[in-house]
Amino acid sequence: MIYDPVKDEMFYAEKGQGAWMNESRMRVSGRHRMIESLFATGLPFAGRSDLPETLQDLARIMPTCAGVRRYGAAALDLAYVAAGRYEGFWERRLHAWDIAAGIIIVREAGGIIEPLDANGDIIQDGALICANSEVFAAFAKVIRNQ
Repeated sequence: MIYDPVKDEMFYAEKGQGAWMNESRMRVSGRHRMIESLFATGLPFAGRSDLPETLQDLARIMPTCAGVRRYGAAALDLAYVAAGRYEGFWERRLHAWDIAAGIIIVREAGGIIEPLDANGDIIQDGALICANSEVFAAFAKVIRNQ
């Protein structure tokens, strides 16, 4: 469960039972073109060591999409992907409590979520990438710089 008290929105899911926002079923966006897609990420602060990587990510993704947003909470960014408000999200150096609920919610809403490093572990590394199935491959290619 992820709760946004400002909007009184509760995002929740149970494995095999779908994803919900309040009383409405959620599905990820159906957009299939990167240039029409919105993405979200966290911006490193206070001299965090991952700032250069994130700036490089932004330099690669910005020319290929409709925009990048920063809401302020990884949990809500994941919930917004599940709700179809963003097409995808990526971030590094997250804690399990930032992402555990969102992982299930995104998957139950039909999204793809993987470790940012294809050989990594989302919870252990705290780095992930997710999107709807239509743009995931192209989005991951840009962010992973492949």
